[in-house]
Amino acid sequence: MKIFIIYLILINFVAFIMFGADKRKAIKNKWRIRENVLLLFSLTGGGIGSFIGMKLFHHKTHKKKFLILVPLLTIIFVIVIYYLNTIFNIF
Repeated sequence: MKIFIIYLILINFVAFIMFGADKRKAIKNKWRIRENVLLLFSLTGGGIGSFIGMKLFHHKTHKKKFLILVPLLTIIFVIVIYYLNTIFNIF
């Protein structure tokens, strides 16, 4: 359980940083982080960090794809973890 909590903290921190870095790169017209990579962080547990990064950096907030998928992928992650815990008693 302790390792899982550390994982969640780290993945959310990295997701948050990636949204900030991508926003900075967008402003400077530099190479960008792929949208699929940003969304992957939501699916793998970084949804809260992604959402906070979107709001704080005002990044991808006008894209329906992100407005829908970040919360949806976060919910999918929670459901998968819940069922894994129910089946395998991981936590």
